Amino acid sequence: MSLGKKRENCGRENMLTKKYYCMSGGFFGCFCWELSDVASMWRRFLGIFGFAVVRRLERLSRKQEVLRGRKCERETMSQIPNLENAPINLTAIRARAQTELENILKNVRGDKCLVIDPKLSGSLSHLVQSSELKKHGAELRHLTAEPIQTERTKVIYLVRAQLDLMKFISSHIHNDTSKGLHREYYLYFVPRRVVACEKILQEEKVHELLNIGEFPLYMIPLDEDLLSFELDLAQKEYLVDGDATSLWHIAKGIHNLEFSFGVIPNIRAKGKAATRVADILNRMQAEEPVNSSDMGIPEIDTLILLDRELYSGVYVFVHRGGGMEIVGRRQLSAYDQSKVDMVTPMCTQLTYEGLLDELLGVTNGAVELDASIMGVKEEGKKMKVPLNSSDKLFKETRDLNFEVVVQVLRQKATSMKQDYTDISTTQTVSELKDFVKKLNSLPEMTRHINLAQHLATLTSKPSFPGRLDMEQTLLEAQSYDICLDYIEEMIHKQEPLVNVLRLLILFSVTNSGLPKKNFDYLRRELLHSYGFEHIATLINLEKAGLFRKQDSRSNWLTIKRALQLLVEDTDTTNPNDISYVFSGYAPLSIRLVQQAIRSGWRPIEEILRLLPGPHSETKRGGFSSVPSYDTLPGSLNSLEKPADGRRALVLVVFIGGVTFAEISALRFLSSQEGMAYDLIVGTTKIVNGQTLIETFVDKLG
Repeated sequence: MSLGKKRENCGRENMLTKKYYCMSGGFFGCFCWELSDVASMWRRFLGIFGFAVVRRLERLSRKQEVLRGRKCERETMSQIPNLENAPINLTAIRARAQTELENILKNVRGDKCLVIDPKLSGSLSHLVQSSELKKHGAELRHLTAEPIQTERTKVIYLVRAQLDLMKFISSHIHNDTSKGLHREYYLYFVPRRVVACEKILQEEKVHELLNIGEFPLYMIPLDEDLLSFELDLAQKEYLVDGDATSLWHIAKGIHNLEFSFGVIPNIRAKGKAATRVADILNRMQAEEPVNSSDMGIPEIDTLILLDRELYSGVYVFVHRGGGMEIVGRRQLSAYDQSKVDMVTPMCTQLTYEGLLDELLGVTNGAVELDASIMGVKEEGKKMKVPLNSSDKLFKETRDLNFEVVVQVLRQKATSMKQDYTDISTTQTVSELKDFVKKLNSLPEMTRHINLAQHLATLTSKPSFPGRLDMEQTLLEAQSYDICLDYIEEMIHKQEPLVNVLRLLILFSVTNSGLPKKNFDYLRRELLHSYGFEHIATLINLEKAGLFRKQDSRSNWLTIKRALQLLVEDTDTTNPNDISYVFSGYAPLSIRLVQQAIRSGWRPIEEILRLLPGPHSETKRGGFSSVPSYDTLPGSLNSLEKPADGRRALVLVVFIGGVTFAEISALRFLSSQEGMAYDLIVGTTKIVNGQTLIETFVDKLG
């Protein structure tokens, strides 16, 4: 039987899969045509004003932002998000980090060359514009293996504690010495100095030439409800290399929050790494306590810690002299290597922001693409488009299913066109003012119509709905033969390796591994098709437990049914459930958050035991009398609000990364009528299936 015929039969047998596949294929085809229609109408409308008007409005918007105190560079929008509407004072957290960085620059008097770890430059773009750094006499460079080209006699290195970066710095100093150049060198570790790195500097005989310090940047506000610990390599470090240093960094970042907002009285954790972070946080409070009596009622009522994935080995830590020292390492069992929810990031996100990340890649709060896509006629030029809540239209549409975005854009474009038609009969000054205000949204409308049209073009390709179909079939845990045939076909067509691995991992996680015969065959086919240098990648994935042979019966069906992870009647236009973010699949991680908020872990003890790793609930900080969510029936009517009328706040931290679709699902929960709490998300990194897998890609040679 052909693959196409098998898929057709599968569709008749499984109505949910058929509905999902038809929606994806039929909808995206129509959607591409409809968006093209909206774009054409919008271009005709802009033709009335001229595109020059849009550019002038963009310049005017930037001037207005400067007047409001938001320092903007000569970009379409600022990458620094507006935090005014954050549920807690994130502006103060950002200001503190900005001050720390400014002090580093001020302490080195005169002109200097600031050499930044490339991975940090994106993080710093959320804190300060490069023009602000230059005001302190800093010439900016990225750290590479190549010698620094600068005439400055003072060099400041701002780097993560990575061993390979120490080699680069040593090489720079040796190169300067060989040329007879005399410079002052300053090295600042982010967020803290590490003994192993300093040992390399000592071995290279450059340690004595460096003035060493720390830039304690443990977290960065990416948006008004989103914090990042900026631990890009955390997944590979603790899954493959067995390095759990990132867990200490996460706990330290949360503890720093407590010094600003009070001791968090309720902690709920699920997963080995999550419970370890909770333990480290409690030790930090014992050793360096936040004075609860001085802080009053904590602003954050509950902390929920979730593992994205666990690690293959851990270092054993002891605290000495206020620091942390590694004294040994132990290997974890196969049980410890399991994942709480690796299903969700392997699925294709269908929210607007999620799809932008899937298809264009959102990096440091912006997408970079050809300027021609955004209507700028400059051949070969790349353009960065920042995406955050400062963009009002993006804030309105980012969490919508992409299916709905076109309707919103059409309505707004039609409304603006009608307003222009009616302007000829307008009599009052106030009506004219209202119309002029609407004109300020022209740049935003143009930006998102262009982006959405480009997404529609990409999703109209046959491979996109085909992949959605396979994902849904795997989530249903049925017709595995069809999925294996589809994956084999992808390998023979040499489709991008990451796309193949993404489906294989989804298969492996939902099926508790692949049958030995299929595992050996597909592994061999992958190496033959993509090259034997990729064996290192497959070994990494096996070590992480993401791609492995089946060694036990899968409990996915039980978990799926108990937590209602697949919802047949998903209304993406007027959703009443978080499943809208994947058009039918409710993220496992967010179902757990729902349960943790509503009634704690107790009612689902049996389900939690089916998921890997321990779980814990802790009351701490002397606030055991503070209302928690243990008796909540579904809304928060039984929860007493803080005295000042604010909603209670829950901090949800994802260890191992979070997807934009999961963030959208949490925002949806927080927006529901009757819910008396705000949610703020913390994560080691923003991820999708591709970026998560890429951290494990490692070629031999």
